[in-house]
Amino acid sequence: MSSPPLHIPVLLSEVLENLQLKVGDTVVDATLGLGGHSLEMLQIIGSQGKLIGFDADPRNLDIATAKFQKFPNVRLIQANFREMGNFLSADSVDAILMDIGMSSLHFDDASRGFSFQREGNLDMRLNQSQPFSAKEIVNGWSENNLMKILREYGEIHTSAKVARGIITARKAKPLETTLDLAAAVEAKTLLPQVFQALRIAVNDELAALQEGLAAAVKLLKPDGRIAVISFHSLEDRIVKNFFRENTKRCICPPEKLKCDCNHSPLLKIITKKPIKPSKEEIQKNPRSRSALLRIAEKL
Repeated sequence: MSSPPLHIPVLLSEVLENLQLKVGDTVVDATLGLGGHSLEMLQIIGSQGKLIGFDADPRNLDIATAKFQKFPNVRLIQANFREMGNFLSADSVDAILMDIGMSSLHFDDASRGFSFQREGNLDMRLNQSQPFSAKEIVNGWSENNLMKILREYGEIHTSAKVARGIITARKAKPLETTLDLAAAVEAKTLLPQVFQALRIAVNDELAALQEGLAAAVKLLKPDGRIAVISFHSLEDRIVKNFFRENTKRCICPPEKLKCDCNHSPLLKIITKKPIKPSKEEIQKNPRSRSALLRIAEKL
């Protein structure tokens, strides 16, 4: 195997500081990627600790397997983080990291179809064994459904116009490549949002995030911490709201005058506001510029 691609883990020192790892801990890297964060976490937990890494993409996992082959205390699993609970027991983990950003490898490999700047097959699947790709969406979905995902997942205010443009282009010929799709979008400044919306739809990313957060809380031991790095407002809003909902001491309906739910909060929020990369980090790694880190602790 050739040398692994260069990977710069985002907000690394902030993650390590806030997870409060110690020797012998059991840690989950829920979005392993190329393993940058995991390598550093291993240095802290030592050979007495255990690291479990999840990744839905078998190609990422192949690279990580080669990188971690000298570490007998590492277990790597090909699965989406929404499935963590199928592999691990409740209250068994000291810390969990969820870096929701896409791997650099995905954008740098034109054949995966994630980049609108390079020609590649309209794919966008994290796991290429799943049934449908972006090609099926842009060529088969109705105008209303296209408009809906562009508005909800891309936050595009002119989603109706963009959807009509895609429909018109595909009537002339099927959209097969990333550049075919890019040509169908009249407002080129919207291309990042269009590609984001399709990627989220293809991989069911927002539902996976909700399920992954719920699974993570169950897996954490009391006093265990979860760190989540998100890269756009949709993800960050889900994380913020999930943390907030799980800090509530009462879940009675608002019309009730007296609480009788006996509900106990599950989490304590550690970061009242998200941690952002420093100017120095953004200069070294421009892809980190939109990263937002939130931390919570299980009660």
